[in-house]
Amino acid sequence: MSPESDRSALSWFFTGMRGMISLPALILMASIVGFSAFALESGLTRAEAVFMSFAIWALPAQVILVGTMASGANIAACFLAVTLSSIRMTPMVASVIPEIRTRRTPTWALLILSHFIAITSWVFAITTLRNVPREYRAIYFAGFGVTLTTCGTLVVATFYGIASSFPPVVAGVLFFLTPVYFNASIWASARQPVVKLAFVMGVVLGPLLALVTPEFDVLYAGIGGGTIAYLIDRIRRKKKRRGVGGMR
Repeated sequence: MSPESDRSALSWFFTGMRGMISLPALILMASIVGFSAFALESGLTRAEAVFMSFAIWALPAQVILVGTMASGANIAACFLAVTLSSIRMTPMVASVIPEIRTRRTPTWALLILSHFIAITSWVFAITTLRNVPREYRAIYFAGFGVTLTTCGTLVVATFYGIASSFPPVVAGVLFFLTPVYFNASIWASARQPVVKLAFVMGVVLGPLLALVTPEFDVLYAGIGGGTIAYLIDRIRRKKKRRGVGGMR
C-alpha cells in the first residue's frame, strides 16, 4: 500500500487547499482585483459584487453579466448572455466529475462540487488529480475549489473601492491575466492533437468573426472552430488507420 493511500481524507483536503499557493490561483486572484474595479465603476454595490462572485463564480460570466446590465439590457438578455457563456463549462464538468466519482460518492456532493469547476479549478484538476488516490479525489478537489472560491469572494469584498484608485491601465492588465493564463494552460495541457487544432481554429476565427458578427463571435468561433477541428482530426485518424491496415 502506498503512503498516499494511508493518508486521511482531512489530510487530502488540506493538500487541495495548498493549491491556492500556485501561479494559476494567484493569477486568478489578481484578475478578480480588476473585476472589483469593474464592478464598482458599473454601479454595483459591494454586497452585489460579493454575492455575484460566490454565486456565479466563473469570472467571464460575471463580466458578461455586469456588462449587459451596464448596457441597459433587460433581464432576459442578461440571462441568455450568461447562459451562453457558461455552456463552455459543460465539457469541463463532464471531464472532471468522472475522475473524482466513486461508487460511494453521493450525487449531491458531486452537484455541489460541480459549482466550483471553472477555468482555474479545471486546469488544476486535470493536472493534479492523477496523482491522488481515487477515493480521495473528491475531498482533494473540494479543498481547492472551496478555498479558491472563498478567497476570490474575499478579494472582491476587500478590494471593492480600493481598486478604483488604481490607474486604468493597471486594472486592465490585472483583469487580462486570466484569459492569457487560460490560453497558455489549454495549450500546455492538451493531450490530443484535436485539442490544439481546435485552439488554433478558435484563435484564427475569433478575430475574423468579431468583424462580421461581434455579438456572437465567441459562440460562432467556438462551435465552428471545434467542428472544423473535429472533422479534420477524424479524416486524419481514418487515413492513419488505412495506412496501418495497408502495412499488414
